[in-house]
Amino acid sequence: MELKRKDWLLFIACLGLGVLAEVSFFHGEIGISYPIFVFGFYLVFFIRFKLSFQHRRIGILLMVVIWLLAGSYAVYDNEFFYVLNVLLIPLLIFFHIVLITSPKNMKWAKPEFVFALTSKLLEGLKYISNFGKVLFKKVFHNINETTSQVLKHIFIGLGIGIPLLLVITALLMSADKVFEDIVLRLPRFLLQFGSWESIFRLALVLLFTLLFFGVLQVLRNQYESQSITILSNVKKIRWASVTALTILIMLNAVYVLFVVIQFNYFFGNGLQDGFTYASYARRGFFELLFVTLINWIILICCLKLVKDSRKSMKVILKIMYSVLILVSGVMLASAYQRLSLYEAAYGFTMDRILAHGFMIYLIVIFAYTLIRVWLEKLTLLHFYLIAGLSFYVLLNVINVEQVIVDKNIERFKDTGKIDIHYLNSLSYTGVEGLIELYELDPDYPELKDMLINRKQQIENQETQLWQSFNFTKHRITEQMKGLDIERE
Repeated sequence: MELKRKDWLLFIACLGLGVLAEVSFFHGEIGISYPIFVFGFYLVFFIRFKLSFQHRRIGILLMVVIWLLAGSYAVYDNEFFYVLNVLLIPLLIFFHIVLITSPKNMKWAKPEFVFALTSKLLEGLKYISNFGKVLFKKVFHNINETTSQVLKHIFIGLGIGIPLLLVITALLMSADKVFEDIVLRLPRFLLQFGSWESIFRLALVLLFTLLFFGVLQVLRNQYESQSITILSNVKKIRWASVTALTILIMLNAVYVLFVVIQFNYFFGNGLQDGFTYASYARRGFFELLFVTLINWIILICCLKLVKDSRKSMKVILKIMYSVLILVSGVMLASAYQRLSLYEAAYGFTMDRILAHGFMIYLIVIFAYTLIRVWLEKLTLLHFYLIAGLSFYVLLNVINVEQVIVDKNIERFKDTGKIDIHYLNSLSYTGVEGLIELYELDPDYPELKDMLINRKQQIENQETQLWQSFNFTKHRITEQMKGLDIERE
């Protein structure tokens, strides 16, 4: 490995990124620090690779998605997406930078690209290992070969031994209470020295630095994954068209009969005898949604694995696919109606709103698949990936918690019913809903005490670090501090 001046400059830039990553993600809650880190990372990336990129259209889409998701940390405070996006954004960034630096003929919507991503990550780790050896030789170049080998083996031993020590210690702690108490006292004793936290943070910086450096150094390399060649040479599985047609005829016969006989049951406004709102909605919703997902899997398998050159058989299969899609659409509409009925009776929650959104996504997927049945040149996986990514970003951008609060307030105005404990369990958006409810009905049971407790929590909390700044939290915190409310 020959390291030139530009390589060392990149290493220094990655060291800066390592510091920025540690400062952004390990000092309190993540807020505005996430988009700041993304900006810093892409600044280094674009300087390193200039502007000669491939796959520009999907690359621009991914770039927009990444910025919207990172920006949501500064704008919204949804705890559900907070956890998901911490893991998803780095994966999207890695997918993005590998994609736009890969050759034009690389198909990103094929299984081969998954192997390419894995290959690129392994190349990066291998580069880090080789870089470590070069660095070791440069630091210990004056030491004789014997001592150098001893130090090398010591470092290897520490790298293997420390993780093993942690696992074994955890097992021994679970096996003996006295040993557990002694081990738990050690961190308190060690932390008195004050430097252990700094050592941990320095280790994180070095880890991030090496990871960024290794990946950025190997992005332009040619792919050497044998898995791609093996995958391309594997004989494709095929289903006999008669077998698929038999399955589709049986399923469609049952579905059509089910829809015709129970059409009133699907879309009726009343309840069947012996059912409560909860049992009616839950029972019908999960059954229909599960059947719809099964239909979708069968449909995809048939479209991908069934090939028949006979024109008559093609037409018959397309008709069967279309019937399957249409009855699945009816089932989705029924499930949607049942969930709406349940929400009208019991209110709106995160799970119910997300279920609604997922059903809308499935309807879009089925609609495109129906078009694909008759227009064979269209590709499914491209659309599924882009639609799925767009759907997820939309859920982040529209602020689902705000939708939940607004819907529950509307329901309160119509029925006088609302679950204030659920609103209180939400993030700061839920607190804003409680304030709005207090303005509508100051005498609502338990509401006043709940707001007073939240106000005291906000006033007593420590000053937030800049990394945790969030516009929604800041706005609602100011509202709570200015709220004139006291216990009687």
